[in-house]
Amino acid sequence: MKYIDEYRNKELIQKLANKISNLTNQEITLMEVCGGHTWSSQKFGLPSLLPSNIRLISGPGCPVCVTSKKFIDYAIKLSNLPNTIITLFGDLIKVPGSFSSLYYERSKGNDVRIVYSITDAINIAELNPSKQIIFLAIGFETTAPSTAAAILTATQKKLRNFFILSSHKIMPPAMAALIDEGIKINGYIAPGHVSTITGSYIYENLVKKYRVGCVISGFEPLDMLQSIYMLIQQIINNDFKVEIQYRRAVKPEGNMKAKELMCKVFTLRDDWWRGLGVIPNSGLRLNDEYSCFDAEKVFNIMVEEVDEDPACICGQILKGLKTPNDCKLFAKTCTPDNPVGACMVSHEGACNIYYRLNKYE
Repeated sequence: MKYIDEYRNKELIQKLANKISNLTNQEITLMEVCGGHTWSSQKFGLPSLLPSNIRLISGPGCPVCVTSKKFIDYAIKLSNLPNTIITLFGDLIKVPGSFSSLYYERSKGNDVRIVYSITDAINIAELNPSKQIIFLAIGFETTAPSTAAAILTATQKKLRNFFILSSHKIMPPAMAALIDEGIKINGYIAPGHVSTITGSYIYENLVKKYRVGCVISGFEPLDMLQSIYMLIQQIINNDFKVEIQYRRAVKPEGNMKAKELMCKVFTLRDDWWRGLGVIPNSGLRLNDEYSCFDAEKVFNIMVEEVDEDPACICGQILKGLKTPNDCKLFAKTCTPDNPVGACMVSHEGACNIYYRLNKYE
């Protein structure tokens, strides 16, 4: 299959792995920012192809994983309001809050519906004018433009019963926060999907400030190995920059239309990330012009801050300090059917990935 088979060519993979092995004896730690990269890395056994001095660690690039219990608790309280329909993507429904989950609330009779796009939520709002339709908007720069487009559509259609609860976040502040915390990272395998929207410029300040390598990568094994090779070359040559390996999908300028939509509808705010706490200007909320669609402002529900389960090490995993196998709950108390932490829920979560690939199910 074009654009897949050629990136999984075993002979080319082995040749590139051999080239990487001969580059340096220096200890190098590279972070797979995106959960999609962690999936590919583990599925294709990339760590086993690399020399012992080259270490791959997972990062905070799974939007469901970094979502707070407070966000889930807020959504649960919204689902208990009369004449309310909660719409969401499927990988969010089992994320545990502090006292329940949306999956459990649906079993009690609350109207919680899985949708395949925010357009489905708009359609539900049009078909149910007497009910309040709330879409749980999560994701990074990849999904934020579709939320922005939906807000503009709702404005045009004069929908008064459609709202979003935003947990949209942007990646660069979290990447910087990891280094500020003292986590050793020599280079970032930067997220391909996010970068199709943003382009490469969003990582420039990160590279200049921290002198760290950054290569935007595709998701096939050859993509990732080439990105690793490019990063190691930057480190060896002490020539740190932003490079695009995933050129078949990512342009330096990104998707201009998508960025315009985001700028028109959203404004930056401080936001909470699992494992990292509150990071300044890392989240997106609707700006004042579109605040009538903002569920937080319209419904003004009070939700207390809650602590994460101390036995769950999801936060440490998202910072690359631990792996799922280090967790005492992994594949025992914590499974995809009964997740303790968010990293076990999403298919981009490291715990879920390790669980599926090791065939615990």
